[in-house]
Amino acid sequence: MQASAAGVDIGCLYASHAAWLNAWLRRHIRCPQRAADLTQDTFCRLLERSDCRTLVTPRTYLATIARHLIIDDARRAKIENAFLAAHAALMDGVSHPGPDQIAEAVNALLAVTRALDALPDHIRRAYLLSRLEGWSHGEIAAELGVSKSMVKQYVAKAYARCYAASYGPSENPG
Repeated sequence: MQASAAGVDIGCLYASHAAWLNAWLRRHIRCPQRAADLTQDTFCRLLERSDCRTLVTPRTYLATIARHLIIDDARRAKIENAFLAAHAALMDGVSHPGPDQIAEAVNALLAVTRALDALPDHIRRAYLLSRLEGWSHGEIAAELGVSKSMVKQYVAKAYARCYAASYGPSENPG
């Protein structure tokens, strides 16, 4: 029995297109090992989806999934480098984090990034101006054209989302 994602025979799709996808990925990322990993990840992602009843252009669909994985990979590497730089600056070379600590920090940072990306632009902007730029609620209110109390609500909402992404949902709903 072949694995399927909502009617698509993944085994047949893999047999027909995996070699092509792997070659496409090798041309784009120039690392045969990473291309092989991303080829597998692409088909795993396809197995997780339930929205692909029939694929009219399977290569386009596979390339789109693979492109998103490349972007995720680049984002993860960027976040990992930022974590390592921040860790080095804060720890002043005392200790280097282990692979588990790095992976845990990167996953937490990615969760917060996804939570912020999911917010409406005005809420995300208010939060980032407050937390990263150090703007006062009055300055943010003037910039966004809203009241200070609205900025306070925006920042609180974004903070709650970041907290939930890092530590799970709060015990007290509301």
